[in-house]
Amino acid sequence: MALTKLQVDKAVPREDGKPLKLSDGMGLTLYVLSNGGKYWRFRYRWAGKEQTLALGVYPDVSLKLARERRDEARRLLLDGIDPNAQRKEDPRC
Repeated sequence: MALTKLQVDKAVPREDGKPLKLSDGMGLTLYVLSNGGKYWRFRYRWAGKEQTLALGVYPDVSLKLARERRDEARRLLLDGIDPNAQRKEDPRC
């Protein structure tokens, strides 16, 4: 089930101090930290290992923009390119 803007806005940190992880689907996850910060992450597999790509901080990066960045990363994967390696070569990505 995809996240809504309202769910993202109302997400609050867990009381036990662990990050709250809300999945939007296709690897896109919103992490809500104990300090209230909300971070977009894209989880994927590369060379048999799980990788994580940081997509930005909410609300600077909206839900729509996070989905667009996830889709761009998925296109890179389909082309045989590791999104993390691409970012190291070209920091604007």
